[in-house]
Amino acid sequence: MEQKNDVVKVESNPPTGIQVVIREFRKDKLALFSFIGITLLIVVILIMSAFMNQDEILRIKLLERFTEPGVNGYILGADEAGRDMYGQLIIGAKNSILIAIAITLIANALGIALGIIMGYYGGFIDNLFMRIIDFLMTLPTLMIIIVLVTIIPKYGVLELILILSAFQWISTARLVRSKALSEGRRDYVNASKTMGTSDFAIMFKGILPNLSSLLIVELTLNFAGNVGIETGLSFLGFGLPPSTPSLGTLVSYATNPIVLSTKWWIWLPASLLILILMLGINYVGQALRRAADAKQRLG
Repeated sequence: MEQKNDVVKVESNPPTGIQVVIREFRKDKLALFSFIGITLLIVVILIMSAFMNQDEILRIKLLERFTEPGVNGYILGADEAGRDMYGQLIIGAKNSILIAIAITLIANALGIALGIIMGYYGGFIDNLFMRIIDFLMTLPTLMIIIVLVTIIPKYGVLELILILSAFQWISTARLVRSKALSEGRRDYVNASKTMGTSDFAIMFKGILPNLSSLLIVELTLNFAGNVGIETGLSFLGFGLPPSTPSLGTLVSYATNPIVLSTKWWIWLPASLLILILMLGINYVGQALRRAADAKQRLG
């Protein structure tokens, strides 16, 4: 009899989302190591950049041109203008990370809000926004971003964040809409409507928390994607302005054959940092996705 009660107790108290995530990270040591490493790396970069003088780092010193690492106090050497590559790496990484975080937060906030509204109300509202999303998905997004960057006067970091955010919410909205459609048919939603609960409370206090595990995965993977988009555009010359360091602008020095073949310290550290960030975040995202799937199966 006691064993039956224990079984009933276990079944009636499924593990929480945090417990499922912790269990998944314990099983996947690579994901756990990646999570700890990426977190420490981002924190160290943000702290170190706060104590650096960007104007001094970007000051041109032609006499120090192409100084090799370890010479004259340069940890990672100097570029063709004599600017400290170590300082540029830290500041560029900070800029790329903060821009990716800002884009992720803005785009996902918009996508989540629209997705829940479409999934909850359905009908005309859902059809209207879905036709807009279908139209936006047919557009050559990268080309439009490049054109906007080119024609906008006094282009800077804020403008880049807003431009990229304007196109990054679409996939999140579609994903949240599909999940909100199924959640909207659940008994707790119908009970809330019967009790007279407002639509806003049902959507953002009832449905949204039940999508939390899915949204954490989406935020993580979108963050990695946004780092890649920003660095890619900066590499092509359509990201941050030349006066603002970025991981992408540092890697773009490799387009010079001489720098690529003989001045490895100018482009290689930034390339390795991008690779580490991308791999680490994706390993963490995969573990979170497995945790979200397990939580969904357990209820």
